[in-house]
Amino acid sequence: VEEARKKLKDPLKIIEGPLMDGMKVVGELFGEGKMFLPQVVKSARVMKKAVAYLEPFMKAQKTEASQKAGKFLIATVKGDVHDIGKNIVSVVLSCNNYEVIDLGVMVPCEKILETAKKEKVDVIGLSGLITPSLDEMAHVAKEMQRQKFEIPLMVGGATTSAAHTAIKIAPHYTRQAVVHVLDASLVTQTLNALLDKNESEQFLKEYREKQEKIRKKHKESQDHLLSFNEAKNKKPLLSWDNIPTPEKTGVWVYNNIPLDEVIDYIDWSPFFWTWEMKGFYPKIFENKKWGKEAKKLHEDALDKLQELKNQLNLKAVIGLWPAASLDEDVVVFEDKNHNKELARFHFLRQQRSNKNICYCLADFICPQHLNKQDYLGGFVVTAGPEIEKLAKEYEKKQDDYNSILIKALGDRLAEALAEKMHKVVRDIWGYGKEEDFTNEDLIKEKYQGIRPAPGYPACPDHSEKKTLWKLLNAEENVGVQLTETFAMNPGSSVSGLYFSHKDSRYFNVTPIGEDQLKDYAQRKGCSVDEIKRWI
Repeated sequence: VEEARKKLKDPLKIIEGPLMDGMKVVGELFGEGKMFLPQVVKSARVMKKAVAYLEPFMKAQKTEASQKAGKFLIATVKGDVHDIGKNIVSVVLSCNNYEVIDLGVMVPCEKILETAKKEKVDVIGLSGLITPSLDEMAHVAKEMQRQKFEIPLMVGGATTSAAHTAIKIAPHYTRQAVVHVLDASLVTQTLNALLDKNESEQFLKEYREKQEKIRKKHKESQDHLLSFNEAKNKKPLLSWDNIPTPEKTGVWVYNNIPLDEVIDYIDWSPFFWTWEMKGFYPKIFENKKWGKEAKKLHEDALDKLQELKNQLNLKAVIGLWPAASLDEDVVVFEDKNHNKELARFHFLRQQRSNKNICYCLADFICPQHLNKQDYLGGFVVTAGPEIEKLAKEYEKKQDDYNSILIKALGDRLAEALAEKMHKVVRDIWGYGKEEDFTNEDLIKEKYQGIRPAPGYPACPDHSEKKTLWKLLNAEENVGVQLTETFAMNPGSSVSGLYFSHKDSRYFNVTPIGEDQLKDYAQRKGCSVDEIKRWI
């Protein structure tokens, strides 16, 4: 860079000449599928460091950069702390000559819209991982309508979908497009279409027609739900013989869990998906298109894990309690005599039958009226706040590649720790001692029992985490807090419940009818509107 500066004299010419030419090629190759996300992020790192080096010279010469393709504001919405996807989108758009204003995580609606007005942005982008974030996105859309915005709104993140965007967000903001984007590779072409004067009108017309079809299909599907009473009559008939009895009950805290004990439990496939490389580990290395790059990425990840060994404090808290089901609830007791109720978890039942069965998680705990002893478990695990701190240090050094790498590894370590602790619990419960599973077997969940998490398909209500946190004293024991929308902070954390029944299984409980929502709200002591916010 210094060599080029001495040769060309004008720092702006270096940025808008060789650097931008190079990034343009990177953006085009990525759009054509000839270059992959890790390469793009590494290229952006070179660009950022070069620009940071040249900035003092530009200020000295009072030079201003030329026209950008557009101005894009991006933020993870209020109550949500996840930002890997958001950071990837920021990098990709920067590579394509967009000016990106990144407001970070847990950003309130007011700040998003104030900044959008002040900076005169062309598009607002919202990101989120947990279900309540969708409600916050709808709130932003309503405010954009009320404040008479006339710029496109783009939404993305693991919990978002084209269907949810069309049904729950787009109707609140009709002054411009509300677009869902699944992959970073599609963001640039979508933005180009939205901002192109010749193309935008047709794009908007076609996109709105597509969303209308989605809404129509959704309305038709709602008409085919069973009533809640019918669904209750289709609960599974399970055997309650030989209920596993744990060797002890209570709550146990684990600190400074060695990284070496956790690495073997890592499911690497989602790590590659974060980088938009589809496929399963280790077969992904044979992929003709990105196998070679996936191998390089994996090697970088393994090197980074070695670096992290003395920098992280992996923590876990697990609990096992006597429990009994009462219709769609599970009651947790202090002791096996069921004298004192400690807490109560509320669950939902499917209203679409699968082989004439409508499942609810409470079905997998022995009913109270049978007077038999059963148990429920719970856990919270975390890779710790160090992940976020290390990622921020890399960001300060203009190193998005290592920042994203650290966060992606943090998520994998949290999931791996959840897998390891489930094995510990199965051993305490007794039925896990005879297991002899490979890592692949564990990933495929070949063991007995399940560990569903609040906010996921079988129990979509995030607010149930509050009960789990209280039982495990999770904030004090492992330092994991819940945000106002029940996202876990630090973000590289996992929580859930343990069920031991041999017939327990995962399922998708939605869609839910209004009749069950009323019953559920009554059980939880809140309004139907509040319930809808959390699921």
